[in-house]
Amino acid sequence: MPDREISKEAAYQIINDELMLDGNPRLNLASFVTTWMEPEVDKLILQSLNKNYIDMDEYPVTTELQDRCVNMIARLFHAPLSDGEQAIGAGTVGSSEAIMLAGLAFKRKWQNKRKSEGKPYDKPNIVTGANVQVCWEKFARYFEVELKDVKLREGYYVLDPEKAVELVDENTICVCAILGSTYNGEFEDVKRLNELLQEKNKETGWDTPIHVDAASGGFIAPFLYPDLEWDFRLSCVRSINVSGHKYGLVYAGVGWVVWKSKSDLPEELIFHVNYLGSDQPTFTLNFSKGASQIIAQYYQFIRLGFEGYKSIMENCRMNAKVLCDGIRDTGRFEILSKDVGVPVVAFSLKDRTKHDEYEIADNLRRYGWIVPAYTMAPDAEHISLLRVVIREDFSCTLAQRLVNDIRKVLEYLDARPPKLVEAVTEAITQAEPDMKGDVVPSSIKLSAVIRDVVLAKKLSKRMNSFKTNGVC
Repeated sequence: MPDREISKEAAYQIINDELMLDGNPRLNLASFVTTWMEPEVDKLILQSLNKNYIDMDEYPVTTELQDRCVNMIARLFHAPLSDGEQAIGAGTVGSSEAIMLAGLAFKRKWQNKRKSEGKPYDKPNIVTGANVQVCWEKFARYFEVELKDVKLREGYYVLDPEKAVELVDENTICVCAILGSTYNGEFEDVKRLNELLQEKNKETGWDTPIHVDAASGGFIAPFLYPDLEWDFRLSCVRSINVSGHKYGLVYAGVGWVVWKSKSDLPEELIFHVNYLGSDQPTFTLNFSKGASQIIAQYYQFIRLGFEGYKSIMENCRMNAKVLCDGIRDTGRFEILSKDVGVPVVAFSLKDRTKHDEYEIADNLRRYGWIVPAYTMAPDAEHISLLRVVIREDFSCTLAQRLVNDIRKVLEYLDARPPKLVEAVTEAITQAEPDMKGDVVPSSIKLSAVIRDVVLAKKLSKRMNSFKTNGVC
C-alpha cells in the first residue's frame, strides 16, 4: 500500500491505462459469460451496487425479486407447482455455488436414509461424465465424495447413459447430466439416462436421483427445443442449476439452483439467522453479496419475456450456423459441435501434421479474437479443438469476419514451415551457433530421424511453449 494518497483523477487514470491492455470482452469468444446489457439495466446495476443482498429485512423488495426469479425459472423447467405455490430455490454466485448446494442436498438426503436403515454412510459417490466442469471435481474433493466419471471416446464426447448407470451403486448420491457440454455445447441424453436409472432403481430398490447441470443450456432448451425432455418432467430429475450470467443474459456473478419439491432440500441445510432485526432463512454458501445481479436478472425476465428470450436464442443459433458453414467451407476442419445444443461452434483440424489448433488460436489474436484451443477430456485427449461461443452480442457480420480471419491465418501458416521444423532449427542453432547461417527451416524436412532427435534432446518443453491457451 502506498504511503501517501493521490488524487482521484490520477488513481483512475493509472488503473484505466493498465486495463486498456486487457482483451476486448466482445471479442472474447472463449467465454459463455454475458458481455453486453442494455443501458437501462446498467443504470439499475449502478443504483444497487451498494445493496447487500443478505440484508433481507432492509431490502425486502430485492428479496421478493429473487423469489419471483426462482418461481419463473422453476416453472420454465416444469416444476410440479400449483398456482401460487412458492418454488424451492435460490440465487447463487454462479453455477459453481449452485452445484455445491445441490450436491450437499443429495449427500445429506442419502446419509439420512442410510442412517435410518442402519447402513454405512461414509463412502458417498457421484457419477458424471469426464467432460464435467471443474466445479464438480471441487465439490467431490471439498465435501469428500468419490467422483466416478465415465470416460469419453472418439466421436462420443458426452456422458454415455448406459455406462453411467453401470457405475451406479448403493452409495451413489446422484448422477449428473450436463445440458450443454463446455467442450462442444452438446446436450446429454437426460431422457435416456432417466429411463435406465428408473429400471435400475426398480430392480434394486434404490432411489438414485439425477441432477441436471444446465449452466449453459438451461436458458437455451426451453426456447429452442421445448419438446426436449430433460427437466422436471422426468421423474428422477430432482434438482437443476442454471447460470444467469450465461444465456440468462446477465453480467458475471449470478446463478440459480431449483429443486423439484420441498422434500428434495433437507431442512437441516436451511439456516435461520436472526440478523439485523428479523429471522432470515438462508441456504447458500455465501453470506454478503451484491444485489445488483439479482435485480438485473429480474429486469431481463420482465423486459424480454418468453418471446424475447426465444428471439435472442434463435438469433444465436442462426449466427452459429453461419459461422459453422463458413468454417466447414474452408475444407480444413471437422465440426465437433451438434445442431441441437448450445450455440457453440467446436471444430478440429483434419490434418495436424504441419500445424495445429494452438497455432491457429495464437495467430487469431493478431486480429483481436480470443478463441480457445484445448484437448478433449479423458479418454479423448488426443482430440484437439477450437471453440467459439455465440453470445447475444456476436452478430452475423462478426461471424463472417471471423471466418475471413481464419482463412487468413490458414494462408499464413501454410506459407510457414511446420512448428516441429522451427523447433528443431532453433535447437540446432542454439547448440551450434556457428551453424546459424547454414540452418534454415526450409532446409529441414520432417522425418523419423528428426523426430528422434527432438525426443533425444528432450525438446517437448520447447514444443509445448506453443500451447498458450488452456481449457476455458
